[in-house]
Amino acid sequence: MGTQPTLEDIRQAHTRIKPFIHNTPVLTCRAIDDMLGATLFFKCENLQKVGAFKIRGACNAVYSLSDTDSQNGVAAHSSGNHAAALALAGQWRGIKAYVVMPENSSAVKLKAVAGYEAEIVLCKPTLEAREETLDGVVQSTGAAVIHPYNDYRVICGQGTAALELCEEIPGLDTVMAPVGGGGLLSGTAIAVKGLSPQTEVIAGEPERADDAYRSLKAGRIIPVEDPDTIADGLLTSLGDLTFPIIDRHVKDIITVSEEEIVAAMRLIWTRMKLIVEPSASVPLGAIMRRPQDFAGKRIGIILSGGNVDLDALPWIGQEAGHGN
Repeated sequence: MGTQPTLEDIRQAHTRIKPFIHNTPVLTCRAIDDMLGATLFFKCENLQKVGAFKIRGACNAVYSLSDTDSQNGVAAHSSGNHAAALALAGQWRGIKAYVVMPENSSAVKLKAVAGYEAEIVLCKPTLEAREETLDGVVQSTGAAVIHPYNDYRVICGQGTAALELCEEIPGLDTVMAPVGGGGLLSGTAIAVKGLSPQTEVIAGEPERADDAYRSLKAGRIIPVEDPDTIADGLLTSLGDLTFPIIDRHVKDIITVSEEEIVAAMRLIWTRMKLIVEPSASVPLGAIMRRPQDFAGKRIGIILSGGNVDLDALPWIGQEAGHGN
């Protein structure tokens, strides 16, 4: 796939992965609607397999490989949801998955990836070490590399969440997703604009990892520098495949403070009784920051995932009742 993917490519991805993934529910919350003066529809990818949308892209990529290309397995470097998703997709197809993970990865994530029978190779916690270690794995195994976001097969898989959302809830004014490397956002933008050209696509991004916001304003990729945010799924910079799609189709990126991310996460937990991770809460935080921009609108939100350390919740120790 040499040119930018189309809606038809996302439809084909959906057909390919449909036997393996959940068509996650779209939920609403009257209390949040009343609070913000808008009608929100939450696409619950926190209830997806491996607890995040990542299984869509990983599954599409793994099942797009020919038998020849897949015979030596698949490989990636990842400290989080992509690692688990690739491991599970490889297990489904019956091929080996090699995952390079930083040695400071959480024990919970290491256990999850190992549980899907991936071979884990630990490395120093730097991008350079991750890439060098992955190169070594590929040279020794011949495995096919599946990038977590800068891969059209992955982008098309991620776009299937928005495809399902827009087909279930037509007539949305806006669809929102969080942005890190841009795989989910670019897939979402292609799906939404293909199905409903008049619908706006807007992203939420942490203030403390705001490279996509700055890149969109500058018209070129500005890599992230020392990001430090509770939304640990949004630390990476845009890729050369994701940026042009976002630049073409995404109307705006709204940055959100750490306090606003936590407030949005807590609101979803308390009002909707849903476990979501900080990264998934960023789009709602963006609406809470600028409610006047969304007043009276019908808004779809991709809740990207629910993999959170229950022993390290961000409001533990805060004053009881805060954020309710």
